[in-house]
Amino acid sequence: MPHEGNLLQAAVVFLFAAVLTVPLAKRLQLGAVLGYLFAGVIIGPSVLGLIGNPQSVSHISELGVVLLLFIIGLELSPRRLWVMRKSVFGVGLAQVLLTGSVIGVVALSVFGQTLNSAIVLGLGLALSSTAFGLQSLAERKELTSPHGRLAFAILLFQDIAAIPLIALVPMLAGVDHHTSGADDVRHSLQVLGSIAVVVIGGRYLLRPVFRVVAKTGLPEVSTATALLVVIGTAWLMDLVGVSMALGAFLAGLLLADSEYRHELEAQIEPFKGLLLGLFFISVGMGANLGLLLSAPVTVVGLTLLLIALKLPLLFVVGRLAGGLNKISAVRLGIVLAAGGEFAFVVFKIGRDQGLFEPRLYDLLVLTITLSMALTPLLMLICARLVSPKVQPVEVPEKFRQIDTDSPRVVIAGMGRMGQIVARILRAQNIKFVALDTSVETIELSRSFGGVPVFYGDPMRPEILSAAKVGDAEYFVIATDDPETNIKTAETVRKLYPHMKIIARARNRQHVHRLVDVGAEAVRETYYSSLEMSRRTLVGLGLTQEQADARIKRFKHHDEQVLEAQHAVYDDAAKVLQTAQEARAELARLFESDQLEEQSRKA
Repeated sequence: MPHEGNLLQAAVVFLFAAVLTVPLAKRLQLGAVLGYLFAGVIIGPSVLGLIGNPQSVSHISELGVVLLLFIIGLELSPRRLWVMRKSVFGVGLAQVLLTGSVIGVVALSVFGQTLNSAIVLGLGLALSSTAFGLQSLAERKELTSPHGRLAFAILLFQDIAAIPLIALVPMLAGVDHHTSGADDVRHSLQVLGSIAVVVIGGRYLLRPVFRVVAKTGLPEVSTATALLVVIGTAWLMDLVGVSMALGAFLAGLLLADSEYRHELEAQIEPFKGLLLGLFFISVGMGANLGLLLSAPVTVVGLTLLLIALKLPLLFVVGRLAGGLNKISAVRLGIVLAAGGEFAFVVFKIGRDQGLFEPRLYDLLVLTITLSMALTPLLMLICARLVSPKVQPVEVPEKFRQIDTDSPRVVIAGMGRMGQIVARILRAQNIKFVALDTSVETIELSRSFGGVPVFYGDPMRPEILSAAKVGDAEYFVIATDDPETNIKTAETVRKLYPHMKIIARARNRQHVHRLVDVGAEAVRETYYSSLEMSRRTLVGLGLTQEQADARIKRFKHHDEQVLEAQHAVYDDAAKVLQTAQEARAELARLFESDQLEEQSRKA
C-alpha cells in the first residue's frame, strides 16, 4: 500500500506542477517545453524535493520520445524518406562529424582531456535534442519550413548515429568484455533479425490485426493495439541494443501508407503529449542546481561555450550542405545548438566505465540541461529580431528551368486541389505545366513519375512567359491563399485578356472578387458539402431521387442568390438582407417540392 500511495503522490505532483508552470510559460511566450523543464526543476531534489529519485521516472518518461518518433514516422512514408536521403545521410553526417571534431579538439587541447574522452565528449555533445527541437518547431509551426525540414533530417541521422556511439564508449574506455568475433556476429544478426521482424510484421501482419480490431468497434481495444505496436517495437529494439526511439520511428514509417494511419495517430497523440511532458520534467529534475550554485561561472561558461561552438558550425552546415539562406541557417543553428537526450545515455555509460569523473558527468548533464532551457529563449529572440518576410527561398536550379512544350492548361498551385486536376489531365493525355513555390511540394510531385511542375511565382510575368501561358487554353488557379488567387487572376487577365481562368475560391466574398477580375470561381468546399448533405438526407429516410432533387434545387437556388448578391457584395447590410430573403425562399421551395411529391403519391 505505501508503494501505491507513493505512486499516486508522484502522479499528483507531476500533474500539478505541469498545470501550474506550462500555462504560465505559454503566457510568457516561452513555450511549453520550458514550462515542463521548470516544473521538473521545482519538484526535483534540488529545490522542493517532492520527487526524491528522478531515475525512478526516467525510463517511463523515455516513452514520450518513443511515441514522438512513432508519430513522426507515421507522417512520413518510405517514398518521402527516400526523397530526403541526401539531407539525412549527407547533411546529417556532415554535421555530426564536423561538430564532433571541433568539440573534441577543444576538449583535448583546452580542457586537457584524454584522446578517448575527447572523442566521446565531441560526438556526444554533437548530438541535439530530438524532443526539444521538434516540439519547439511544432509549437511555432516551423516543421515544414526549410530550416525545420533540415533540422528534422539532421535529428533523424543523429538518432541513427547514437546506436554505434553507445556501443563505442565501452571500447574507448578500455573495458574488456571478453567478446569474441562470434559474439559480435551473433549480436549483429540479432539486430538485423529484429529489424526484419519489424519490417515484415509492419507490412504483412499489422494490417490484418488492425482490421480485426476495427471490427470490434471498441475504442479501448484500438488504443491498446496502437500502444502495443509502439511499445512492443521499442521493447524489441531495446532487447538487442538498438535505440527504442529509432525502432518506433521504423514502425511508424512502415505504417505511414496504411489506411489505419490516422486512427493510430489519434490514439497515440494524447499519450505522446503527456509522456513527452514527463520526459521534459524528468530532465529538469535531473539538474544538479547545487553545482550551479557552487560553480556558477564554470557551468554557465560551459553552456555558453557549447552553444557558441555548435551554432556557427550548424550555420555553416546549413549554408554549404543544406542550401539554406542566412536567416534559415541561423534558425537551424538555434534549434540544434543545445545538447541532446542521447548525450545523457552516452555520458552515463562513460562515467560507469571510468571514462569520466563523477563531477565532470554532473557538469555535462547540467550544461546540456541549461542549453536545452536556453533554446526556446533563443528561438523567441530570433523570431522577434528577424521578420519572416525577408527570407528568400533557396531553390535548386533544376526546378527554376521551365522546360515545356505548348501546354493546353497551366496549373498554379500543386496542393490538394491542384494535384487532382493534374492527375485527371495526365490520365487524359492533356499537356499541362504546373507552378508552385514550395520546394517540398515540387520534390514530392516529381517523385511520382516526373510530373511537369516547376518553381515559379504565378504573379510574375516572366514566369508566366517561361511557362508559355500564352499558348494555353485554360489557367487553373488552385493555391490555398485567397489574396494570392485574386492577384494571380488579375495578372493573368491583364497579360492574357482572352485566357479562360478557373480559380479556387475560399468563400462567397472571394467568389465575387474573382468574378470581378474575369475568373470563373469554384468554391473549394462547396461540392463536397453538397455530397455530404445528400448522403445525410438519404440516411435520414429520403429516397435517392428525393435527395438528388433537394440538392439540385438548393444548388440552382444558391447560384441565383450568389449572382444577385454580386451586385451588392460590398454592402454588408444588403448582403444580410438578401441572405435572409433567400433563406425564406428556399424553405418555401422545399415545402412546395414536398407538397408536389405528396400529390403525386395520392
